This record gives sequence, C-alpha cells and structure tokens, in this order.
Amino acid sequence: MRPDARTAGLLILSALASAPVAAATYTVGPSGRQFTQLTALFNSPSVNLQPGDIVLVDGNASYAGGIVVTEDDGGAAGNPVIIRWRRDPGTSRPKISGGTHTIKFQESNHVVFEGFDVAGGTSSCVFNAANDVVVRDSVIHDCPAHGVLGADIGSGSFTLEYNEIYNAGQGTQRHAIYVASDEVAFPNSVFRMQYNYVHDGLGGNLLKSRHERNEIYYNWFEGAAYQEMELIGPDCEAQADNPGWTPGLKTENSDVVGNVIIHTSTGWPNAIRAGGDLNGRNMGHVRLVNNTILLDRSGSVNAILVQLGQGRLEMHNNVFYQSKGTAPAIVRENPASDVDTPFCAPFDREPWVLGRKVTGSNNWVQTNAALVPSASEWSGTLKGTNPSSWSDTDIAQRLLRPKAGSALLNAANPAPPGPIGSPFPSALLVPIQDPPYRTKLAIGGQRPRGTADGLDIGAFELAEVLPGGEPKPMEGAQPLIPPRSQPIAPPATVANPPAQTSTSKPIPQRAAPAPVRALPSFAPTETASDIRRRRYYMALAFCLAPRPWTSWLEPLDAVRPLRCLLRTAPR
Repeated sequence: MRPDARTAGLLILSALASAPVAAATYTVGPSGRQFTQLTALFNSPSVNLQPGDIVLVDGNASYAGGIVVTEDDGGAAGNPVIIRWRRDPGTSRPKISGGTHTIKFQESNHVVFEGFDVAGGTSSCVFNAANDVVVRDSVIHDCPAHGVLGADIGSGSFTLEYNEIYNAGQGTQRHAIYVASDEVAFPNSVFRMQYNYVHDGLGGNLLKSRHERNEIYYNWFEGAAYQEMELIGPDCEAQADNPGWTPGLKTENSDVVGNVIIHTSTGWPNAIRAGGDLNGRNMGHVRLVNNTILLDRSGSVNAILVQLGQGRLEMHNNVFYQSKGTAPAIVRENPASDVDTPFCAPFDREPWVLGRKVTGSNNWVQTNAALVPSASEWSGTLKGTNPSSWSDTDIAQRLLRPKAGSALLNAANPAPPGPIGSPFPSALLVPIQDPPYRTKLAIGGQRPRGTADGLDIGAFELAEVLPGGEPKPMEGAQPLIPPRSQPIAPPATVANPPAQTSTSKPIPQRAAPAPVRALPSFAPTETASDIRRRRYYMALAFCLAPRPWTSWLEPLDAVRPLRCLLRTAPR
C-alpha cells in the first residue's frame, strides 16, 4: 500500500535523523583559521555547536571578551561541546579579556572550557547560567568584580578544577568565586571544586557558595579580604522570581575535604562562615575532614563562625593553628541578638536551625584555643602548642607538611563516623590526593596521598616520596572525579561580627529547558560543510512535515513553514 503524505514525511525525517552526524572542529586564531575571534564564532548565525563539537583556540594571542555561549551551542550529557586551547608546542594560553562578563555560559548546558587566561570582565570574568559546565586548567585573574560567578536562576551542576584564581573581588559583596544553583530547574545539582589555587582576593570571600551541594576537595585557599569560605543558603530575594521555589525546598550541604585554608586578613576575624546571611540559610550539613586551617595573623580570630541557620557541623582530622598571637576560637556562634533581621522569611535569627549539632573526631587544636567543642561532641581531640614544630620560616614559606615526630602523624581517624542517624550523603570519606602546594596544577598533576603507614591529621602526609611515583597525567573533557566512599552510618572576648549582607547577582531570563537530542557516532570523513548540509536537510524535512489541515486555518500556523525555512536556510 502506498503511504500517505504524512507517513512519507515522517519516514524521511526519521531516516535523516538516524543518519550519522560527525562532530565538527572549529578553529579560532589570529590568522589562517576559520574565525579570528571567539565572539565572531559564537555570534555567527551560521554556526550552532552540537554535542561533541570542538573549538580549538590558538595560543600566543589575545581575544576580546564579552563572549556569550548560548543554548544553541550546548552539548549533551556525556558528550559536551569543548572549547579548548590548541596546545601547540611553545605556545602560551589564549588570553581573553574585557567585556561585562568576559565569558558567559547562558543556558549552554554540557560545555567544557579549558586552558585559557581570563581577565578584566567588569561584572565577572566567568559567568555561569547553565548546567553541567566545566571550567578547567585556566588562570582567572584581575577581575574588578567577581572572578567566577554563578547565577541564582538557570545554573545547575558546575565543576572548577585545576584553575588558579587571584586578584578578584571588590568590597563586601563581590567575590573571587560566588556560585549558586537553581533548585527548581536543576534539582540535586553539584558544585565540584577540586585542585584549584585561589588566593589574594581583592574583596569579599575567596569562595561564597549558595549551591545545593558543595564538594570542595583538594584546594589551596589563601588571602581573602573577608572569609576564605562561606557556605550558606539560596538568596531569597533573587529566588522570588523563580516559580516553585520556597526557602525550605532543599537543604544545602557541603563536603570539605583535604584543603589548605590560610586566613591572613587583619580586618576580618573568620576563616570559614557557615549557616546563612541576611538573604538565606543553608539549614544543612557542613562536613570538614583533613583540612589544614592556618590562621596567620595576630588578634582574635574564629576558625568557624556559625550564624543564621546552620543544620549540622561535622569535623574530623583537621588542624586548627594560629601562628601569631594566642590561639583561635574554634567554633563561635553568632547569637541572635547580634544579627539583624533577615530580609525575607524565615525571620528567625538563631545560629542553628534546631539547636546546636556538632560532632567530630581526632582534630588538633592549640592548648589555649577557645570554644573547642566539648568531649560529648568531639572525641580523640589532640592539643599542643605547635602541631609540627613549624618555625616562623616554615609558616612564611607555607611548609605545612607534618615533620618527623609530629603529633599529627598516624593520628587521624581513617574511618570517621558520621553523626548517628544523619550521615553526610555520599561523602568522600578521607582524602586520597594532595592539594596543590601553593601553585597551579596541570591537568592530572595532583599527587596521590601516601597513607601506607596510617593517616596523618591535616591536608598533607609526612612522606615527600610517595608510593607509586608521580601520577599519570589525565586529559579529556569530562570532570576528573575521584571515587567516593559510601556514607558511614571558656568563651573568648571576640566581638561577634554582624551578618554580612549579600549582593543581588544578575538574573538571566530562563526559558523552560528543552530536551537535548543525543547524536549517534560520527563518520570521520565528513567535512564541516557536509555537516551543515545534513543538518539543513533535517531541518527542511521538519519544516515541511505534514500537519492536520485544520492548522492552516490559524494565520500564524499558515506562515510557520515559510518562517521555518527562512530560519534554517544556509548562510
């Protein structure tokens, strides 16, 4: 039987859609390439990147900022679009500078950005408003406002790895790294930050996160204007424009493992702040394991300040050491009486959501440290005057590995227990890598942590010569994620600082996310023009696919095929 017109059209469309489509490679460089600027590529009406496409950018060259990667240039889960430095021998990173946002990912889900020098964006150097974006092996610096910024609405999972970020931030409300997630559009998303060197903030915090889940592994933080790290909840003012969001929609959890955190600010007492600011509280679980927290300043300081809605605080195998003056307060609570009324509900001002919940084991603190959790909260606490006989020279040069004879050696809990009945979900049990040692790491340049003779307290082990030698370099487009374990079941006279207010970040207009079509494997002999021609014919078949005759009675429907053809015509 001869098929009718509708059936024939659908058969043509199906055949074209199932044909192999090659991933394309686009080149950018000052001469001899398809495009001289990244802005030209991403503004081109004839180019819409597809899953698997690669953009190779020449080094030894500078490019204009103000780049916007839109939803038309996104990839697919497991098959991202890759924007990468062409690593020709002897070339330096491509430099991208200027613009409001030097580069912005606007609903361009599943994108990898790798190997760039990014600077100078007046609002941010890197702005993420998309899901499953990876920023890797880049140097992000001299940003007069935010260094890396994540939108409150439209952002999902985000990975920062092997980057150096410095000279960023401004005042109290612009930060070196400021991330959030859209819990309505992208529930259960993850902010993974690993193997980064973040230092010398010009203002704000080195890391401020409102993300639903933070996985902060193996980083070196040093030199914030305010906190090195702030782990709080969503911005309720910004979320007012997000249908379906409520303050109790999610709790925000943070797993902080194997980091070096060095607080040097003389104008701000806290290294870490957890709970909330006047815009939002996390109400969740903050877990700190095997971190070295050095408070390298004199005067009264707080290792951790809890305020405005923390759910639970868990700490194992950490070093808390103040190198100048006396000793820090370990866990200070900012009482409700010292906090202003939040900007939006809930208006409760207590530091804890349901009362204080602190647990932990095998932490090292100074003998005269204040506000050390009690024996009913912490077990196996070690105390002393110096964790590893570190000299002034050691501290100045940041030589923070434990020395022979240190009380830190083999003294960590190798299987730190989670709170009974409330383990941190899918936690990284203990560290298996070293953080970068005050330097930017190459991709795969991390060193495995040698623990053959037992686990040491803090971010580093004693051994300098590690079993197995140096790690094998790892390349590729996907996030490099180490395996995670299964979850296991007298007051100081420090003036409590006021709650730090937050800034309203740019809120992009978000359309409902469209389903992403996974493309089949490609034929390597196809050229870029073949790919564009194939995509055109697929679009043509779609435009001309028959529809019910009643649709032609609608004026807009009557001209839709013509508009569709004009939009898809080759340029």
